[in-house]
Amino acid sequence: MQSRFRHVALIGKYQASGIEPVLEEIAQYVSRLGADVTLDSDTARNTELSDFPTLDVAGIGAQCDLAIVVGGDGTMLHIARELSRYGVPLIGINQGRLGFITDVPVHQVGDVLGAMLRGDYEEEHRTMLEGQVLRDGEVIFDGIAMNDVVVSRGATASMVELRVDVEDQFVANFRADGLIIASPTGSTAYALSAGGPILHPGIKGWVLVPIAPHTLSNRPIVLPDASHVTVEIVAGRDASANFDMQSLASLLHGDRIRVRRSAHQVRFLHPRGWSYYATLRKKLHWNEGVGS
Repeated sequence: MQSRFRHVALIGKYQASGIEPVLEEIAQYVSRLGADVTLDSDTARNTELSDFPTLDVAGIGAQCDLAIVVGGDGTMLHIARELSRYGVPLIGINQGRLGFITDVPVHQVGDVLGAMLRGDYEEEHRTMLEGQVLRDGEVIFDGIAMNDVVVSRGATASMVELRVDVEDQFVANFRADGLIIASPTGSTAYALSAGGPILHPGIKGWVLVPIAPHTLSNRPIVLPDASHVTVEIVAGRDASANFDMQSLASLLHGDRIRVRRSAHQVRFLHPRGWSYYATLRKKLHWNEGVGS
């Protein structure tokens, strides 16, 4: 049985050791199933794979009906943000340890990927954050994040003071090392290490997590993702705003970071039988030492 996908893009973490033979194997496998294979132009430029045509992200979005991403969660986060506007579904192949969002181990490609390409998969949609940094009413930066938006103090500075409003309603002034606004996907990243809860991806919400707050009663709070969140820099030096890996440093007092739900979602394809809870167990080492 042939692939149900007609045109497949292949994207790799080209800095990773030993990735070229993996990409070559996957490309040949997909071709044997009858699909056209195109390499992401950055991947092709940084490897010696030359037997396949190339496209940039916009071209992939316009011409491909599936993208296979080989690498880790960081690679997936980057390309997911770029391709979300085009609605292209993504399959994540992990070269190392199991990822939260790259969940097909590279040694299972032959068994798992074939079934998925033939249409035997489970589809999941993930929400994203988007926002702007405003100074004197003018937009000076905008970004999109799949994991989180983080407002934090400078590397050598003391705490920052941040005013938080939700839907134009004042919440509090937080004195802390910073503040995390995380999606359900990002709830298992920085927000988790800062003491935030894990949000199931099916929950339509954000988690607001202070980083090392001055007042211990400043606790994480879960907000509906229909809310607009505004964070204003009240005090502190060299604060920065980070949208996943996109950063704007040296924010000034009065600068405002406005965050809302993105109009676009990421489409992930998982192997049949995939379980979010099984991923949590493996990644967070739950039940270790417990007998069956």
